[in-house]
Amino acid sequence: MSAAVQQVQSRANPLLKELRQLSRDNAAYRKQGRVWLEGEHLLDAALLAGLRLRVLVLGELDPVGVEPWMACAERVVRVPDALWREFSALDSPAGVGAVLDMPEPGQLQPNAPTVILDRVQDAGNVGSILRSAAAFGFSQVLAMQGSAALWSPKVLRAAMGAHFALRLQEGLQVADLQVLGVPLLVTSSHQGRWLHQQTLPWPCAWVFGHEGRGVGAALLEQAQQQVRIAQPSGQESLNVAAAAAICLHASTIDALGAGSGTEDHGL
Repeated sequence: MSAAVQQVQSRANPLLKELRQLSRDNAAYRKQGRVWLEGEHLLDAALLAGLRLRVLVLGELDPVGVEPWMACAERVVRVPDALWREFSALDSPAGVGAVLDMPEPGQLQPNAPTVILDRVQDAGNVGSILRSAAAFGFSQVLAMQGSAALWSPKVLRAAMGAHFALRLQEGLQVADLQVLGVPLLVTSSHQGRWLHQQTLPWPCAWVFGHEGRGVGAALLEQAQQQVRIAQPSGQESLNVAAAAAICLHASTIDALGAGSGTEDHGL
């Protein structure tokens, strides 16, 4: 049975204060243990992952297909459209969103196909890399200390639901990666072997580094393979999210080619 819809009219309401914090403060989720999802796509992704909504927030008009969200919500509130603009991070507020308890990160999986973010700081880049990781069969993303907050509002929007298909850990140190049992691969714009000429191991852990300084020395020393992406036009480098998509796709192609089917590789 769906929860009864409660009307929220005052901007002083405690829920709206919480939404303003979650939508504007990149670190608020760490303090509150909750995240704010805005828009139908993110809500559908959460439900597909079997997650329950703590609070479903609706605008003045219900979107088409609202029933599944209401059925999975502990609480449903309706907020006037004029107040939505105070906590929406979108140019045009979606009129539907939800507060979700943070999923448990779980234990680091030593042999999982992994993406390591080494101080990648742009939220759009991080979200895009999460999307590529989920699309190409990588199940674990590990963010080193100094990377953009994985559950920040901008990363959530850029990842478009990929969070719920991945195991995520953040704030890690190099020593935390010692338990990984898969080879580390790193990219460089000026050294290493050409990616398209390599046979890539599967599973593996791809390391993508800071937008300006690249992968740090400590992780470079641990890498089993260092590759670069051919750029016939002579550009100096690729955006890290674009480079990640190319590398992760290359791993998927090699993995599919090496086995008899996708089930052998978890793709």
